[in-house]
Amino acid sequence: MDAAVLKKVALFEGLTQGQLAKVAQIGHSRNYPAGAFLFREGEAGQEMFVIESGKVRISKTVPGIGEEALAILEPGQYFGEMAVIEDSPRSADAIAHVSCTVWVIERSKLDQLMFTDKDLAYVLLWTFVRTLSERLRETNDKIKAFFAISRF
Repeated sequence: MDAAVLKKVALFEGLTQGQLAKVAQIGHSRNYPAGAFLFREGEAGQEMFVIESGKVRISKTVPGIGEEALAILEPGQYFGEMAVIEDSPRSADAIAHVSCTVWVIERSKLDQLMFTDKDLAYVLLWTFVRTLSERLRETNDKIKAFFAISRF
């Protein structure tokens, strides 16, 4: 992926040109047809994704109901970042909503990059924290709305 394109991704917007070039070197592109799973809830995760083109649906399967879409992500958005932060199973499914091309960053390569460039690590980790905090707040709001509706 081009470093200029990375600059437009919220996760990387605080990085210098040199740092963006380093990140661009560790990623690779992957294509998925519409309906294909990028990963499934419960699987071990070793990579995160940035959408180059197309759309990706993040969803959970609710027993007795079926698939519940949590978000539909578009180009420039990223997901799966929890897999590069912790060793827990995937918390949701990621499905190609339409055919898509994603840029894949493996945990081992990102770990090595952050180990060798502490300034880059600082920027990325704080962005991860803000992203996870925003997503937790959105989830809490959805749960609150669900309980409010379920009372009737």
